[in-house]
Amino acid sequence: YQIEYAFKAVKAAGITTVSVRGADSVCIVTQKKVAQGHSQDKLLDPTSVTHMYKITDTIGCVQTGHQADARAQVQRVRNEAVQFLYKNGYNMPPEVLAKRVADMNQVYTQHAGMRPYGVTMILCGMDEEKGPQLFMCDPAGHFMGYKATAAGQKDLEAHNMLEKKLKANPSLSYDETVQMAVSVLQSVLSADFKATDIEVGVANKEQMGRFRQLDEAEIERHLVAISERD
Repeated sequence: YQIEYAFKAVKAAGITTVSVRGADSVCIVTQKKVAQGHSQDKLLDPTSVTHMYKITDTIGCVQTGHQADARAQVQRVRNEAVQFLYKNGYNMPPEVLAKRVADMNQVYTQHAGMRPYGVTMILCGMDEEKGPQLFMCDPAGHFMGYKATAAGQKDLEAHNMLEKKLKANPSLSYDETVQMAVSVLQSVLSADFKATDIEVGVANKEQMGRFRQLDEAEIERHLVAISERD
C-alpha cells in the first residue's frame, strides 16, 4: 500500500496548490502556512518556509506534501537539469524534466526496499517552442500536461471550479492567469488571503520566460484586483 500512503501524505500536509496556464504565461499558487504540525513556533523565520522551488532559470515547481521528501526530490531534479544542459548544450524542456521526474518516481514503486516520495510535484515553465507548459507528477510515476490543475487537500473542489472557468477555453492574459489561480484557491478554501498567506510563482514571455516568485507587493496588487472585481 506504499503508493496509497504516499498519496495520503500529499493530502495530509493540509496544503492546496492551484496552477493555471494562460496564452503566454503560466502561474502556480500555493498556501504558505508557517506554523505547521509540530512546529507551532513563534520564533520561526517565515522566509525559511516555502513549497516553491526554482529548478532552472525557466522552470519552477511547487511540492505539495511531505516537505523533507520535497527537498530531496528537488535537489535530485536540479542535478538532472544541470546534467542535461552540460550534455546537450541547451536547457532541459519542461516536458522532458517532467518525464524524468515521473521515471524516477516510478522506480520507487518497484523495489521493496524503497519508499515512494510523499509529494506531488507541479512543474511549470516556458518551452522555447511550445510556450507555457504545466505538468503534474505524482508519487506513482504518472505525469500529464494540463491547462490547469490542483493538488493537495482540496484538489477535487479546485478541479471542479477550474473546469467550469476554463470550459469556454479562454485565452488568458498574464494578469488573468494569475488572478484566476489565486481566486480559485481563495474560493475553495473560503478564505480572504493576505499577501503573506500565499506563494505565487510565474513564468511569462515578457520576462524572457524566466520563472520567478512574486513579491508581496505584486501579490497584493492581484488580491486587490480580485476583490474589486468581485
